[in-house]
Amino acid sequence: MSDAKADARMALTRATMNILDSWRLETEEMRALLDLPGNVRARAFHRFRDDTPLPDEPGVLRRVDYVLRIADALRTTYPRNPEMGARWIRLRNRRLGRPPLAAMLEGESGLVSVLLELDCTFAWDRSGSRG
Repeated sequence: MSDAKADARMALTRATMNILDSWRLETEEMRALLDLPGNVRARAFHRFRDDTPLPDEPGVLRRVDYVLRIADALRTTYPRNPEMGARWIRLRNRRLGRPPLAAMLEGESGLVSVLLELDCTFAWDRSGSRG
């Protein structure tokens, strides 16, 4: 793997871990959200923050993309209060019928549901409305 690709993967990993930390997720929640295998221990999450990139697996990378897009949508929704993202994901959402975090922990479809709720452009793209 080239140095540029390794650096990009590490930057992506650190950004993801910063988001998950800002949402104050427990290790088990992080593991479930990213669909990492059960053998990924808590110490692995310390390495993800420091010098080890997340696994280069399509499912993990798709979930990382959803997490980054959700975080970006939350920054847009609450531009003056960065703490609201952590609060919003834990409050019951009327349209989701549960807290967004609970939906996200149910699997990739839950991540998609939360992103659809937050990002109208993502919803537009998913609806097949673009020409």
